[in-house]
Amino acid sequence: MTYSQQLRNLAARHGVATSYKGWDEKRHEVGDETLRSVLTAMDVPAGTDSEVERALAECELAPWRRMLPPVVVGVHGTETRFAVHVPHGDPVRITIVTEFGDDVQARQLDVWVDPREVDGALVGRATFAVPADVPAGWHKIRASTHSEGGEPSDTTASCTLVVTPARLSTSDSLNDRQRWGVLTQLYSVRSRHSWGVGDFGDLGDMASIFGSVHGADYVLVNPLHAAQPQPPVEASPYLPTTRRFVNPLYIRVENIREAAYLPRARYARMREAAARFERANGKADRIDRDRSYRAKLRVLERVFRVERSPSRQQAFDDFRRTEGDGLRDFATWCALAERMSARDPRWRTKASSPDSEWVRAQQDKLSDRIEFHSWLQWICDEQLAEAQHAARAAGMDIGVVHDLAVGVQHGGADAWSLGSALAEGITVGAPPDDFNQQGQSWDQPPWRPDRLAELGYAPYRDMLRTVLKHAGGLRVDHILGLFRLWWIPTGAASPAEGTYVTYDHEALIGILALEAERAGAVVIGEDLGVFEPMVQEYLAERGVLGTSILWFERDDDGPIPPEKYRSLCLTSVTTHDLPPTAGYLAGEHIELRSRLGLLERDLESEKEHDALQRESVLLMARDRGLSEDDASIEDIVKSLYALIGRSPSMLLGVALVDLVGEHRIQNQPGTGDAQYPNWKIPLADASGRAVGLEDLARADYSYVGCEAVTAQGPA
Repeated sequence: MTYSQQLRNLAARHGVATSYKGWDEKRHEVGDETLRSVLTAMDVPAGTDSEVERALAECELAPWRRMLPPVVVGVHGTETRFAVHVPHGDPVRITIVTEFGDDVQARQLDVWVDPREVDGALVGRATFAVPADVPAGWHKIRASTHSEGGEPSDTTASCTLVVTPARLSTSDSLNDRQRWGVLTQLYSVRSRHSWGVGDFGDLGDMASIFGSVHGADYVLVNPLHAAQPQPPVEASPYLPTTRRFVNPLYIRVENIREAAYLPRARYARMREAAARFERANGKADRIDRDRSYRAKLRVLERVFRVERSPSRQQAFDDFRRTEGDGLRDFATWCALAERMSARDPRWRTKASSPDSEWVRAQQDKLSDRIEFHSWLQWICDEQLAEAQHAARAAGMDIGVVHDLAVGVQHGGADAWSLGSALAEGITVGAPPDDFNQQGQSWDQPPWRPDRLAELGYAPYRDMLRTVLKHAGGLRVDHILGLFRLWWIPTGAASPAEGTYVTYDHEALIGILALEAERAGAVVIGEDLGVFEPMVQEYLAERGVLGTSILWFERDDDGPIPPEKYRSLCLTSVTTHDLPPTAGYLAGEHIELRSRLGLLERDLESEKEHDALQRESVLLMARDRGLSEDDASIEDIVKSLYALIGRSPSMLLGVALVDLVGEHRIQNQPGTGDAQYPNWKIPLADASGRAVGLEDLARADYSYVGCEAVTAQGPA
């Protein structure tokens, strides 16, 4: 295969990798077709040699054609430089207007750059610095050229200035002691009050139970992002329609204040609807989201019709005003999606964007449905606030830790409302690795790094603010994606035919730190997988915790002793992409992957390799006197949690499935519904009996025993 050097130069200028080092430590070259597809998704013509040549020239001239950069992102306490372009010789004044209303003068630096001719005119470059003492926040840079008499001219420009904290201080508050919490999939944990699916009421009760009865400091849940507005709904919480708004499936209907004011007959029907799920709550075979959501929606629409008190109406109005255009666009998409299938051609024509004339006309016709979907988000917001309040009232230092998915569905609410901020013709995933030897495709469009900058990172900021609003912490799934993402062109033969695209990690991590600081939340980055060595160091410098999974912490010499784990870290034995520990010890994941055709090696070789790796970890527990050769599975699981308790990690995570003895995996990567019921497994114990919240409330109910991890502490 031959490669065009000019094409590769162009790709590199746009942050597109032309080669990469894989999990096998080998250097892999990226094909020309992949590079062209990725560049096309960035609106960079690269189909012919002449297009490539013109695009390279544009890379040089584009910054000189604009007075200010699209956005400037800096760090508090450090001067941040930025370039200003004006007609050569024209004086320019730069003012920083802070979000607090203060005017700050930027300092011009003595930096000479030769002027250059751009589109027939000579353009000069001046370099300015944002003062180091500008406070963290979202500000504006304003530029204007001046005439010889000092009067402003008609040439003005402005851009967003984001000053981020040098370090997230919330992580420093965890230095005093080691804390532990429960890792769970909320939909899988039911109570007698659930409608077949765990809900926000269950979340508050679960936090109360683990905080007050078991002494936990947090409960980490799956992403709660919204799915489709009506059944059938996507089962995977990691494939939402939007990451900014919340899934109404989790609403506890009876906890809505207006539900108590339903007419007597309708109130009775609500109770009857809830009663029909009593048997489902006790079943351990499969979660039926569609049945639960369909029943909830029928009742929610009746509750929505109940007249709200003046104070409640004001609260709803305030919520809509605060969430602004983002909520309106999401609710509009929901109203349209109720009437138009995903394949309806109007999504590409009349309804191609929230700003189309046809959509605006539909907003008038569908105003009632738009209000209903806005109201659902208000109820979600209230019930999430109540769950976090319950967690803190139960003594949890952190409370509810939310999970941020990597991306969203093609054709979903975000893909529709955010437009060119997301790349078309691309999905994100992961290259082949030891765990997923065929690579992964996640069927999600990625952020376009260039458009994010043009938009001043507003869509990213707005998403973070909503997710963090009632959070004590935030887990960022695949935080490596804020550094680089694996882009796979649509139609590629396999995920291996992709490449990495680089993001401005200083901007993305900085904004994450800024919004988390304002919310008072800790941030945990899921930094597993293939990454550059600087990633973990950079995250630690910014106060972002990493993630360690006992089975994955290995180097060339074997498993890394937990005493050598990172301090700024959440450490657990397992993750939702592996079976619960009891199932993992039995090698059930190998048998499952073999049945599904996901192994690259033969079954016996895979079993032998896996057994050797597991045994090397178990040996560490035995060497420390935490386990014995003839220990039962239950005692081995306990010993592994005792083992991670020897680490210096600030946070320890106990998987709820391990606490109750579950064997079944929640998600088998690389499979669909026809192969495995991903994200539909309800919580059950070692005997296969469904486990409810009422069981967890008993102080003695534990397969592993919370004391296994809490009694150890760092060695």
